[in-house]
Amino acid sequence: MKSLINIRITSFAIALLGIVAAGCEKDFLVEKPVTTLTTDVYYKTEAGFEDLVRACYPLLRNIHQNRSLVLNGTDIFSQSGFSDPKFSTLTTSPLEHYDVRLNATLAEFQSLWTLLYTEVARTNTAITRAADITGMDATLKGIRVAEAKFLRSLAYFYLVQQWGDVPMPLVETLSPSKEATRVPSADIYKQIITDLTDAESILPVTASNYGRVTKGAAQFLLARVYLTRGWNFKNALGGTAADFDLALQYADKIIDAYPLATAYNQLFPTHTENPLKQYTGAQNDKNAEIVFAVQYNSDVLTNKTDPAFTQDAAGGNNLHSVFGGGGEGYPGSKGRTTDYNRHQPIHITNPAMYRLFDPENDSRYDLNFVEVGYALLPVAGFKPLPVVNPNLKIDIKAGDTVVYFRPWNKPATTLAERGIDYGGKKNYSVVNVDEYSGGYGFINGSVVNVSGFPADQPMMWKFWQPGIAYGDAYGTFNEAVFRSAEAYLIAAEAIVKGAKNGKLGGAEVYYNKVLDRALVKKGTDPKCAKAPEDVKSLEAVSYRATAANITIDLILDERARELMGEYSRWFDLKRTGKLVERVKKYNPWAAKSAAISDKHYLRPIPQAEIDLSFPAMKQNEGY
Repeated sequence: MKSLINIRITSFAIALLGIVAAGCEKDFLVEKPVTTLTTDVYYKTEAGFEDLVRACYPLLRNIHQNRSLVLNGTDIFSQSGFSDPKFSTLTTSPLEHYDVRLNATLAEFQSLWTLLYTEVARTNTAITRAADITGMDATLKGIRVAEAKFLRSLAYFYLVQQWGDVPMPLVETLSPSKEATRVPSADIYKQIITDLTDAESILPVTASNYGRVTKGAAQFLLARVYLTRGWNFKNALGGTAADFDLALQYADKIIDAYPLATAYNQLFPTHTENPLKQYTGAQNDKNAEIVFAVQYNSDVLTNKTDPAFTQDAAGGNNLHSVFGGGGEGYPGSKGRTTDYNRHQPIHITNPAMYRLFDPENDSRYDLNFVEVGYALLPVAGFKPLPVVNPNLKIDIKAGDTVVYFRPWNKPATTLAERGIDYGGKKNYSVVNVDEYSGGYGFINGSVVNVSGFPADQPMMWKFWQPGIAYGDAYGTFNEAVFRSAEAYLIAAEAIVKGAKNGKLGGAEVYYNKVLDRALVKKGTDPKCAKAPEDVKSLEAVSYRATAANITIDLILDERARELMGEYSRWFDLKRTGKLVERVKKYNPWAAKSAAISDKHYLRPIPQAEIDLSFPAMKQNEGY
């Protein structure tokens, strides 16, 4: 299989890059004949083995930047297509429509498959070669093997959730092979648990270098794995009710060891909604709540994704640039500058998502969305569009509001509340939730100059980082993969599924710990839309949990609010059996297409992998 055979050269090349970099730092004029080294020689040394294990980490950047199969086509996000679900033409991504175009030839499937199996191959090389390492402290070598086992487990966990039964090589690939036998999902889960249990017993509580795998990371992943196996998708995972008890036990371990941050906004880049008053201080991405994160830094040479792939030519975290919205089209814009930076319409917030929050009482709403857009430069004689009054012109000063996105529960209903572009009184555009475009169509009127990137919905800027260069990437803030807030929600879900003896009490206690951290007024009753999918309805309902009302759907709503944009949503919907129901309900593209079905709980095996295998791998049912 192409995905599995090229790793010896790739990882060895990365190891050599480490040697060259070290040589340049100390004595770059001294010639070092590194090209005479071979894997059989170098990987038997302590330095070589350390470089081999290090080579397993850079791919985490590539894997977690490959988000389309985790975020898009869910109840939270869609990919913009610049048309309207009311129209008959379906022009956006097949990941939203789940139509015949979502098939084994789709590039997104091949991309993630290749990255995950490249990670498997690298970690297999490290694990296999450990026995031949001489002169290395046994304890240290055991820790490095445990790191590799964790990273392999994470890759297999992503693979088995997306594709079900998949090949499971566990030793180094030494020669090309077309053999690719799909292993039953239950056996893959057993292997994942075996590796993680081994890793947990060996890994330190605190890593020797920040960013390496720790005991807590293994425990967190075990909590997720046991929770997922407990649901026992299609009775194929080998799960039992005991798995929910184990998920709860591991979640409690994380809760004990990793305290929640005092405030939600401490977990993400500090920024100011008005670019003219932007925060310029230091950033802190090492909060005690974070269990494991993909590492980035400010060094342009080492902040790139893995050099074996060309996904990230610019280098750096790209979370700030992929969630749509954008300020480049605002009147008084400076154009393509760092002030609002780049916002590509790759993961567009579905309208229902805005309505899952209490806009006044839930601090996550304010952090996640930019409700007000500002002019950065003065504009004289601006003519609002559409032309309500041909003679109407306004002068805009730098710092003036040019657009205000109303909260769902307080829409503008009178001309006194609307902008002059709408025939109202405000010298800025006022946009209600049911008028958000985000690629769904154009709003009735706005001073916003709608260009290729939709500016007619709030920017989703939970991950937006000030002070970095304009572009698709360049971010230096780490991307959290595991944090203890999720452990509380794992515990709540496990208890709803029958787990007993939670340290904090019932499911509602765990749930409300996360909720109360987010509330402006602690202990109060936050209200979201009772029917989030009905963008005109103002009927509200509490989303505080009680022993009587807590359900899987309530927990999924809270996961959406707390973990929005983090690498988990498709997995959450698949695990709980809610993918079809919630996507049909909340994703307007899927609702229009009405093509999503139970077959979509598994992805199609990439056709190129089937073509390369002999005997040919069997395709997943329905594709």
